[in-house]
Amino acid sequence: MLEFDGKGLIPVIVQDANSGEVLMLGYADKEALQRTLDSGEVWFYSRSRQELWHKGATSGNILKVHSIAKDCDSDAILVRAEPAGPVCHTGNWSCFFQKFEREDID
Repeated sequence: MLEFDGKGLIPVIVQDANSGEVLMLGYADKEALQRTLDSGEVWFYSRSRQELWHKGATSGNILKVHSIAKDCDSDAILVRAEPAGPVCHTGNWSCFFQKFEREDID
């Protein structure tokens, strides 16, 4: 059984099924996970807009699901997917393109 947080959400890490690169982190509720399973494309729950979000609905850069796994505590999901284009809203292939600096902690 999955362990959702107090808001009914679970973190979803998306990894490129071919390269293994980590592409993004999003959150899903039960409905987003069900839509992901039903459609074969990744759905999230947008915390800022407070609504379901079909990745790529606007840009066309969908994420086609290859596999889904849960971690050992059942409180995080890993989706291995094939991206149809850049994943980040900035136009970068991955959302993890910024170097982390010690100053980022402050």
